[in-house]
Amino acid sequence: MGRKRKGLKIDGWLVIDKPLGMTSTQAVGRVRRLTNAAKIGHGGTLDPLASGILPIALGEATKTIPFVMDARKTYRFTVTWGEERSTDDAEGEIVARSDHRPTAAEIVAVLPQFTGTILQRPPAFSAIKVDGKRAYDLARAGEEVELKEREITIFSLRLEAFEEGAATFEVECGKGTYIRSLARDLAHALGTVGYVSMLRRTKVGCFGESVSISLDNQDDLVHSAPLEDRILPVETVLDDILALAVTEEEAKRLQQGQKLTVPNCTTGLVRVTCNGKFIALAECAENILKPVRVFNL
Repeated sequence: MGRKRKGLKIDGWLVIDKPLGMTSTQAVGRVRRLTNAAKIGHGGTLDPLASGILPIALGEATKTIPFVMDARKTYRFTVTWGEERSTDDAEGEIVARSDHRPTAAEIVAVLPQFTGTILQRPPAFSAIKVDGKRAYDLARAGEEVELKEREITIFSLRLEAFEEGAATFEVECGKGTYIRSLARDLAHALGTVGYVSMLRRTKVGCFGESVSISLDNQDDLVHSAPLEDRILPVETVLDDILALAVTEEEAKRLQQGQKLTVPNCTTGLVRVTCNGKFIALAECAENILKPVRVFNL
């Protein structure tokens, strides 16, 4: 018999506005202490030098984390021109310099090169594994790290603010995009060098700043409103998946891992409900409904 998990059964999403200087793991730890949730995880790492939206999954919501990881993300970032850093952000050592400072017109002209499906080389200081070791561990040890280019998708990229020596952008991108690499490559395309001097994530999938809770002051999580009022339903991240209602008897069968015959069922992944309650994610093919993930809510 499995050991009973300590803590409270809390199910849903808590959207945190992570402050600068805090790791994603530290943010999860703080939420764990404040909620005493039995099970907790996050939907996408945010570097200590970045602030912004960090979705925290509680309880059964952890089963839906992959949907958040695959979702579009929006960032606001500033590139400072004239210096290239080893980490492609303000933390690294200066490895190259340039006197060239691009104009606003030059910047706008190159942006189309960085939209759509493009190839991007991840930064050497990243968590990608090389022969079983993290790239950033190898880079910190002084080893030469040259990661392979990979396909990413940039849905939109626009110049938001311009000043001599720096420019601020907003980007909406797909999974696997490194903003530090984007800044590095933008600078190279403009005939200069640069690094990310400010990075903020403003949206992850359906989660934006309007529903976020600041972690700058942990009292904000405790005193300004009841915690249960801030927790969003597990199925929030699944709203774009077609819903299918079943009977109580059919729900029991699905929750036991059994298949159902469902006439005229739309092929693909469906969100199954019973009496308005979310119970499972299931795959439908040739009118056969097969449970993929069952939820205990």
